[in-house]
Amino acid sequence: MLQKLTVRNYALIRELDLSFDNGLTIITGETGAGKSILLGALSLILGSRADSALLLDREEKCIVEGYFKIDEYDLKDLFSENDLDYESPAIFRREITPGGKSRAFINDTPVTVSVMKDLGEKLIDIHSQHQSLMLNSSIFQLNIIDSFAGTGTFRAAYTEAYYEYRKLRKEYDLLKEKADRSKADMEYNQFLYNQLSEANLRAGEQDELERELEILEHVEEVKQALINISSLLSGDTVSVLSMIHEVKATAGRISNFLPAQLNLTDRLASTLIELDDLSSEIEKLSRNTEADPGRMTEIETRLDLIYTLIRKHRVKDINDLINRKEELSGLLQSIASGDERLEELEKLLETAGHTLSRLSDELSTKRLTAIPDIEGKITDLLKQLGMPNARFRINLTRARDYTSYGIDEADFLFSANRQTEPENIARVASGGELSRVMLSLKSLLTRSRNLPTIIFDEIDSGVSGEVADKVGRILEGMGRYMQVINITHLPQVAARGRRHFHVYKEDSGDSTITRIRLLSSSERVLEVARLLSGSEVTETSIKNARELIKAGSQIE
Repeated sequence: MLQKLTVRNYALIRELDLSFDNGLTIITGETGAGKSILLGALSLILGSRADSALLLDREEKCIVEGYFKIDEYDLKDLFSENDLDYESPAIFRREITPGGKSRAFINDTPVTVSVMKDLGEKLIDIHSQHQSLMLNSSIFQLNIIDSFAGTGTFRAAYTEAYYEYRKLRKEYDLLKEKADRSKADMEYNQFLYNQLSEANLRAGEQDELERELEILEHVEEVKQALINISSLLSGDTVSVLSMIHEVKATAGRISNFLPAQLNLTDRLASTLIELDDLSSEIEKLSRNTEADPGRMTEIETRLDLIYTLIRKHRVKDINDLINRKEELSGLLQSIASGDERLEELEKLLETAGHTLSRLSDELSTKRLTAIPDIEGKITDLLKQLGMPNARFRINLTRARDYTSYGIDEADFLFSANRQTEPENIARVASGGELSRVMLSLKSLLTRSRNLPTIIFDEIDSGVSGEVADKVGRILEGMGRYMQVINITHLPQVAARGRRHFHVYKEDSGDSTITRIRLLSSSERVLEVARLLSGSEVTETSIKNARELIKAGSQIE
């Protein structure tokens, strides 16, 4: 139940503090005084969209707070699921900065707007004239039927099965599409894999072969160079080795006269050993370096294969080819394993489909069972509301496919005249008739839903006289077991309220602001009289107002 609402810097509201009670609360005021602004502010703490254009003073932030008594409405689990402290009253706060940034809090804990909306829907139902137009929505109509029929458990089980089925179907369709695509290319991919596998590629092989081929292509040049080096090192004529031998012998003759640490002869001896060993290796290499056309052809053939595969697969080198082979292997394996998963999914889908069909049938049966009672009660209420020939029917048909709401489509049918068969309510009902149908629905719904508060924004539009009195009686009756807040222009309805607020505009300096105040008993009489006679209140209208209020205060 809404206990308190505070508004700061919102639209035409500079500052507002309202306290609410249970039962029927009435809000009246001149057209354009700002009654809808009040609902707009309240909607902010119920998760509606925020905009900095709503700020009265663009230099200050807007704050809206609502205090809700929640300890009688079984909301502990919902608070726990969202990591929120469960306290009564629960404080919902919304802030809008001049820059347009919006923040939401519940019990001083930051929350997302969606969380605020989910919790708010459990606390308040705001009915506007726009909502009457939703009567043409099949989903909205199914929700109404389910509320009457008490299908909560059935629908929850169905919804869970529906989303499980959807999840399996999505996985199956994606995997099937991928498998069909892959299978179309499977033969080619298998060919590519076999080709790479048969090539027996080895990491680093390409570089080794290219180096070996380069040597074979220059074998004559290399052999001649090795022969020349060997001759220079140890040839029969003047050679490097013979010259160093002579240097060593000369150094030996003067070694006693040289510094000992120079160690010249030993170092020359070591150089001779190294050069002699090098000369032997070069001579051996030159003997073994021969042209090998067969090996050259073998290398060229192997490299041609590697180069062809690199071009074919559009990769950089042999290492990329090896990686490509592994990719193809994985792809072929995934196709094989995908077939197994597809078979598994087909079985799971069949089971899930049977479950979905069974649960949707149970949900449909529950709805169909409740429909005659709904039709009868709504028709009776419509007759009380001044439509003696009204007929209300619900047509439940089978949809082409499952939805998150079941396999049903609903159509509310209505006729206000005896001679006219009921037709789609949105096509044949006037605005006033739609309002009366919605009031009837809400009146019955609130008894089946544990909802703390309902707010009506001119649900009584389009009615007058005795019908208006009936509307007031229905709203008063609803207020006996829940909090009802009603914005109205009708004196017959206003007279039924336990509390009465008046909304008005006030000029303040160079601006106009909206104010609202609770009326005293005498002020309430004057306000109802104003609703009866217009701006000019007469003694007769005051007398009539007192009679209406007195009649409304008598508990039937």
